[in-house]
Amino acid sequence: MSQDLQAGQAIAVIKIGGSILTSPRAYRRAAGFIRHHRLAFPHEQLVIVVSAQEGATDRLEREAVRIRPRPERAALDLLWSTGELRSVALLVLHLHSLGISAAALNIHETGLAVSENGPIENGVRLDPQRLVAALRRDGVAVVPGFLATDSAGAILSLGRGGSDLTAVIIATGLEARRCVLMKDVPGYFSADPHRDPDARHLPFLTFESALSLADNGCDLVQRQAIEAAARYRLPLIVRSLQESATISCIAACEADSALFGSPASKQHSARKGKTRTSGKRREFSRISGSAAELIGTGSVAQ
Repeated sequence: MSQDLQAGQAIAVIKIGGSILTSPRAYRRAAGFIRHHRLAFPHEQLVIVVSAQEGATDRLEREAVRIRPRPERAALDLLWSTGELRSVALLVLHLHSLGISAAALNIHETGLAVSENGPIENGVRLDPQRLVAALRRDGVAVVPGFLATDSAGAILSLGRGGSDLTAVIIATGLEARRCVLMKDVPGYFSADPHRDPDARHLPFLTFESALSLADNGCDLVQRQAIEAAARYRLPLIVRSLQESATISCIAACEADSALFGSPASKQHSARKGKTRTSGKRREFSRISGSAAELIGTGSVAQ
């Protein structure tokens, strides 16, 4: 098809949260991380999902409340969207300054839409046409997290931590080889590592374990995003920007984490001596369009 990516090129989705985007220097650092990844894996297309800069969403909400104590949802969502769009533009400008070609997409170009019935996390759909076109052209597409559109084209927010859900839905819809959630800590721990120096790192969690932690107050990854990833059997890699940092992988089993490029399971993959090239595919009943036809099924070696 005319929209196919070049043969042999896979896709990775990387979400960069507001806890990382804390200052102008932090945007430059994030761009450097993406540049390093792009040079290390030139055959891998990148979708970068960004949140607003740390504190921006709260500041915008306070601004709205000063004007009207109970702001209308549509106006507040529109105001919130300016934070994510600013992050998209700033990160792309930094990437350009580092010599990396990248496309800046707005909310409508990203292609996420919410159905009118049922919970948001169950009804977010991806129309990948313009996103795939941007990947074909530039190899890197930076998109806003946290936001989608309704059937009339109005902007809707996806709840606190909604950028995690954005990344999961896009990774599922594009059949990405990995979905990476960048945080200010290198994965999950037995306790808050900012408060407990003896907190133990957890390199692997099942979806059930991650959901249990979320139910007990751990908001490292949005609960709706974990539920969506579990539904589509999409492993999630949680890590920080540091190249030498440890990671955590959330998956149904450790074998799944190896199949989707998780460094946490390289030993498991080596024992198997092969990667999956066939077998049951994830279902995409809630994703409009055929992403498999649009992007092909190529993969690259780790």
